[in-house]
Amino acid sequence: MKSISRRNFLKGAAAAAAVGLSTPLFPNHWLELARVEEKDYFEREFGITDNLCQKILAKALSRGGDYADLYFEHTIDNALILEDGQVNRAFASISLGVGVRAVKGDQVGYGFTQDLSEKSMLEAAATAATISAAQPVQPAGKFVSLKLKNYYPLQSLLTSIPIEKKLPLVQKLNDRCFSLSSLVVKVNASYFDQQKRIMVVTSDGVKAEDLQPRNYLYASVIAEKNGKRERAGWNLGGRYDFSFYTEKVIKEIAEKAIKRVLVLFEAVQPPAGEIPVVLGPGVTGVLLHEAIGHGMEADFNRKKMSTYATMLGKKVAESFVTIVDDGTIPNLPGSINVDDEGIPGQKTILVDRGILTSYIHDRISARYYKVKPTGNGRRESYRHYVLPRMRNTYMLAGPATPEEIIKSVKKGIYVEDVSNGQVKIGEGDFAFYVSQGKLIEDGKLTAPIKDVNIMGNGPKMLRNIGMVANDFQMSPGGGGSCGKGGQAVPVGFGQPTCLVKSLTVGGVKA
Repeated sequence: MKSISRRNFLKGAAAAAAVGLSTPLFPNHWLELARVEEKDYFEREFGITDNLCQKILAKALSRGGDYADLYFEHTIDNALILEDGQVNRAFASISLGVGVRAVKGDQVGYGFTQDLSEKSMLEAAATAATISAAQPVQPAGKFVSLKLKNYYPLQSLLTSIPIEKKLPLVQKLNDRCFSLSSLVVKVNASYFDQQKRIMVVTSDGVKAEDLQPRNYLYASVIAEKNGKRERAGWNLGGRYDFSFYTEKVIKEIAEKAIKRVLVLFEAVQPPAGEIPVVLGPGVTGVLLHEAIGHGMEADFNRKKMSTYATMLGKKVAESFVTIVDDGTIPNLPGSINVDDEGIPGQKTILVDRGILTSYIHDRISARYYKVKPTGNGRRESYRHYVLPRMRNTYMLAGPATPEEIIKSVKKGIYVEDVSNGQVKIGEGDFAFYVSQGKLIEDGKLTAPIKDVNIMGNGPKMLRNIGMVANDFQMSPGGGGSCGKGGQAVPVGFGQPTCLVKSLTVGGVKA
C-alpha cells in the first residue's frame, strides 16, 4: 500500500474527530491499516527510511552530544460513554509525530513535530541540537532491529473493530448494574481503547518497533437509600485484545461496582489516631506505587531529592519484603515490549529481602550510576521527553496468611481501596482517602468504614511493614495512569495483604 500523505492524514484526523455514532469512528482508509504486523510500519505507511533517520540523527548531533534518538508515534484513541441509558458522548483522536532528543551529560535538548516531512523533522532535530556546542558527532551507520518478546499479542487491531461491536458493551453493563439492585438510580458506563504504534531509532544503532494496545470497561454507580446517596465504581482492562470483553467480564464489573456502592450505606467512621493498618491485596498496591515507588525513580535520587538517595545496598525493610518493578507481565497496563528509549521490557528487583538493590533507570541515570538501563525510560507521547517511570510495581508474597495478619490486630482498620492520594516525592510524606475498608476489632473484620484518610511517610511505612501474606494479587483495572512531570503513562500495581504497624488515621475523635 502506498504511503499516506500529510494532507490525507489531516483529512482522516478531522473526519475521525467529527464522526457521528451511526458511522464507524474512523474513515475507511484508516481501517485499511488494520494489519497486526509491526515491522517497518512507519516506513511502509509514512516513508520513514533508515537513511532518513540517519540524516535526522546527524542533525541532532551536529553540535556534539553524547547520544540522540528519534521517537515516532501513531496513536488512535476511542471512547464511548453511556449516561442516563444512552450513549451520548463519543470521542476519537489521532496523533502522529516524532520527538527528537539530543543528550549531553544529564542535559536534554528536545524538539518535536507532527509533520513527518524531512524539512520539519530536520528543524526539530536542529532545536534538539542546541543543547551542545561542540564538534559534530556521527550516528551509527547501520541500525539493528531489536527482536522483542510480545507481552500483549493481538488477534486483530482495535481499529478494525466496528463501533457496532463496542456499543453493546456499555449498554449491557448499564442494564446489568440496574438489574442487580433497586437502589441504583444512575449508571455511567464507559469503554476506552487506544492503539499506539511506536518506533525508536537511536544514534548508537538500535531500532525498535512496537504495537501497544490499551483498553478498559468501567462502571460508575450511584445508589440511593432513605434519602442518602453513595457512589462507587469498578473497571477491568489492560493491554488486551478486544475478545477479552466477554459477558463474564461485564458481569464481574457490574457486580463489583454494586457491591462497593451498597456497602457504603452501612459504613462508619473509625476512631482517629495512630493505629495498625492492614492493606488488602491487589488494588492497595497504588499506595506502594505512590508512597514508595516514586522515591526509587533514579532521577529523584540522582538529584538528591529522594530519601533513598543514600540507601543503595542498605536495609530499608524487613527480610520478608521484596519489591519489584516489572514490564513483562502479560496484558497488564504497565507492561512494555520495549521502552521509549529502545530498551527491551524487563523485570527489575528494587528491594530484595529488605535490601534496596536498584533504582528505576532510564539511559541518563543508568550512565550516571554506571549501570545498565532497566527499561523504564517512558514518555506520554512524542511531545514529551523521557523520564524514568514505573511500569507494574508490586510487593511479592510473604510467609503469613491473611487470617493471621488480621487476627494479630486488636484495634485497627483494613483498607481495601484508596484514592485521591497526595505524595511529597522527596520526603515521602503521603495522604490517601480510604474509599473501601473495614474496622478490625479484636482480630476480626467488622463494620465497613468511609470518610477517612490515612497519612504517613513512605520510607517509614516500608520499615514498619510487620507481616506480609501469601495472597499476592495485581490490580485488575486498566484505567490507572501515573502522573509525573506533566506526563501521564499507564501503570499497574499490586501486593499481598500486609500489616503496617502504625499509620495516622484521620477518623473521628474518641
